[in-house]
Amino acid sequence: MIMKDKICIVTGAASGIGKAIAERYAREGAKVAIADLNIDAANATAAEIDAGTPGAAMGVAMDVTNEDQVNAGVAAVVAAWGGVDVLVSNAGIQIVHPLEEYPFADWKKMLAIHLDGAFLTSKAVLPHMYAKGSGSIIFMGSVHSKEASPLKSAYVTAKHGLIGLNKVIAKEGGKHGVRSNVICPGFVKTPLVEKQIPEQAKALGITEEEVVKKIMLGGTVDGEFTTVEDVAEIAFLFGAFPSNALTGQSLVVSHGWFME
Repeated sequence: MIMKDKICIVTGAASGIGKAIAERYAREGAKVAIADLNIDAANATAAEIDAGTPGAAMGVAMDVTNEDQVNAGVAAVVAAWGGVDVLVSNAGIQIVHPLEEYPFADWKKMLAIHLDGAFLTSKAVLPHMYAKGSGSIIFMGSVHSKEASPLKSAYVTAKHGLIGLNKVIAKEGGKHGVRSNVICPGFVKTPLVEKQIPEQAKALGITEEEVVKKIMLGGTVDGEFTTVEDVAEIAFLFGAFPSNALTGQSLVVSHGWFME
């Protein structure tokens, strides 16, 4: 098992993509902290992983926009297991509005969760990775880290920002053996995406079926959603990669929706 005993923190991991990543790591023998706003859900996911994989798991309460909570959560993981080898900054939400109608409070909330959360969690784990001389930071970007869609000004801005933060961490972390990379999924059918379907149908004046076929999957090569398992495989690749050869990169997993 390539990741046996690696200590991993995955934010927003009580469900969806984060949970799939945590499960993938634990199947490889990793110790995984399920960091989530909902501590009951985090503990439930941790219990599932403990019972069903060779790895270990613990729930951690964490609001990624709250520096004290982030620091306390990371400290709890270090106290329990002795360090941090992998951070997956996955916590995120979606709020859609036309730009001219976008409430400033929603704009700030979106940037805080996606960008402040990535910054604060990275800042908290880096000293522990530097002390070990190794580590991997993985940001959950999006095709919207490279492309744009209507109604998603804050989301697109935040996801583009992760690319820049990633490159800086890769530059600063290289001499300490710390890698940084970004996963850029296409549309993954999670509750977050399912919530967008009626919202976009209403905002764009089209049917929900048209949102799925034309807006979400129209640019793919096969009309298929990306799966949480697809994304988890890329997280495993980045987390387990053995050298600095793969750092500062962003990898699109989108059924061909966006190609570089």
